Amino acid sequence: MSDVSSHRRRLLQVAAAGAGVAALISGALAGFGAGTAAAAVPRALPAGCSGSSPITCHYSVSPGNYEVSVSIGSSTSAGQTAMWVEARRLMLPTTSTAAGSVKQYSFTINVRQPEGEPTGEGGTGTPGLDIRFTGAKPQVSAVSVKPASHPLVAYLAGDSTVCDQPTAPYTGWGQILPSLVGPGAVIANYADAGESSGSFLANSVLFPAIVAKVKAGDLVFIQFGHNDKTTTATAYRSHLTTMVNEVRAKGGVPVLVTPMVRHLFNGTKLTPTAMQVNSIGVDLPAQMRAVATSLNVPLIDLTAKSAALVTSLGPTASAALYLRASVDGVTDNTHFSQYGATQMAGLVVQGIRQQNLSLVSYLR
Repeated sequence: MSDVSSHRRRLLQVAAAGAGVAALISGALAGFGAGTAAAAVPRALPAGCSGSSPITCHYSVSPGNYEVSVSIGSSTSAGQTAMWVEARRLMLPTTSTAAGSVKQYSFTINVRQPEGEPTGEGGTGTPGLDIRFTGAKPQVSAVSVKPASHPLVAYLAGDSTVCDQPTAPYTGWGQILPSLVGPGAVIANYADAGESSGSFLANSVLFPAIVAKVKAGDLVFIQFGHNDKTTTATAYRSHLTTMVNEVRAKGGVPVLVTPMVRHLFNGTKLTPTAMQVNSIGVDLPAQMRAVATSLNVPLIDLTAKSAALVTSLGPTASAALYLRASVDGVTDNTHFSQYGATQMAGLVVQGIRQQNLSLVSYLR
């Protein structure tokens, strides 16, 4: 059974017992915020936008990459505004503006259908581009959307720890990474919950779909391990090698990312399972490192980086990186809270800098 099957089942049970799916998602999305009925002084909003908290905007565009510019702030009111797009992708963390202050921001945004996970797990979303401005008092005075001209594309191939999770508190690091990348480069997150290296490679809407779109110079970040519970060392290395070779055949740049650790301790030491040694004894990170060396592929050792972070915090404090019943309503030692996903995205960016990948010049 995949790492995500149990939490998917819990979410479906909640949805069946409570209000409709739309209401569930509206209330659950930590980054998106829930709609309020509080009266607000009418104010002019950009075309395509409505509401007050959150402010929601919709643009009927076809799948592709778009340059989006926004003006955050108001000539009359102070504000606190964050910007999220599509399936809970963070573009702008909460930003404060004083009355009379307006700040300009630009982003390159990938629009797909389905807008989140490529297999449609968790919902397919709405065709076109959806933007949500959230915060204690979101303020937006202008939005422009136009097709992007040949951006650098960074594709993400991975599982539920990477993907655009449809419902909070679950958050993949790939949902946070766009907020760390400036205009001219775009994150196209094709990660999908429950996938192993083999299943991702075999599904036509996953790895083959990435390869079909890759252009010369595009990056493809490849992270698998959590669902390779019974994958042999030979098969795992073969899957990774195939991915690397297919990306290179298109002129793309593959980047291997070892899987981050689980929150599983024996005393103050992470267990072998936490360190991604699978149920048949295969040290998956070690196998990925070996493939990276043999094929001369850039490697981000997220296993080592996350292990250092988690162990430095210790068993108790590091729990906040993951999901806790006391805070999130569920205990999950594999998947991340928004805070944890933010930390993991930061470690990925650290690795991007260390490897001096082409994305470096676009990092915020």
